[in-house]
Amino acid sequence: MKATHKPAKSGTAIDQTAEGWTEAERAAMKARAAELKAEARAGKDKAAGEEAVLAAIAAMPEPDRAMAERLHALIKASAPTLSPKTWYGMPAYARDGKVVCFFQSADKFKARYATFGFSDQANLDEGTMWPTAFALTALTADDEARIVALVKKAVS
Repeated sequence: MKATHKPAKSGTAIDQTAEGWTEAERAAMKARAAELKAEARAGKDKAAGEEAVLAAIAAMPEPDRAMAERLHALIKASAPTLSPKTWYGMPAYARDGKVVCFFQSADKFKARYATFGFSDQANLDEGTMWPTAFALTALTADDEARIVALVKKAVS
C-alpha cells in the first residue's frame, strides 16, 4: 500500500515556526548564518576567528565579559591547537572547523547564569553519562583549574 503525504495547511507551519522562536534565538540564527558566510570567505584564517571572538566578548556586559575574557585566555594557553571562532554569536573554540567548546553569555538569552559547554567533538566520555555544560556565575581559581583540565581532556 502506498503511503500518502498530507501537506501542511497553508501558512500554518511557517507561522508556528516564526512564533516559536524568541527574538534572541532568531538573532543567534542570523549570527550563525553570517558566521558561515564569513568563514567561507576567510577560509581557515585563525586571525579572523580571533578577531570575531574578541569582538563578541567586548560586546558582552559584565560580569559575562570578564568571565569570557578569562576563559579565552585559559583556553588559548591550555589548548593552543583550538582555533577561536564565533558560534551563534558567542565565543567558541574549534578543531578542524568543528566546535569543541563554547561560552554562552547569560545576557544573550536572559538567563540567570552564563554557560561553558562542550560539543560532541570533545573527548570527555566517561562511561555512559558525563556533563557537557556548566553554569557559571563567577570564576574562582578552583573553577579555572577544573576548566583547564576539562579543556585539555576534551582535545586529547
